Amino acid sequence: MTEQHIAVLSNEADITSFACKEQVVRFRTSRHLLRYTKILEWDNGYLVVMARYDNSAQDEEEYIDMIPILQNLYMEPQEFLRDIKGVCLGYDKCKRDCG
Repeated sequence: MTEQHIAVLSNEADITSFACKEQVVRFRTSRHLLRYTKILEWDNGYLVVMARYDNSAQDEEEYIDMIPILQNLYMEPQEFLRDIKGVCLGYDKCKRDCG
């Protein structure tokens, strides 16, 4: 997997960002979300992640479906997601460029 096929997931307060190809999709999440801690699975628009919340002692498994999020923003999901082969956390030292 090359760097050009990696998207970046991160959050700041209750806003999650999913970035790739010079485009950043932002959407509201729980106000209790501290950060995403691990990417468990990426399946062409569907993410399974571990997340840490300020009201829980343990990380929790969460699911993010990017397809309806993109559709609600009047974006074409297949076009946006086509080249993404993996996702890394924005807190990591991963490349923030998908090509």
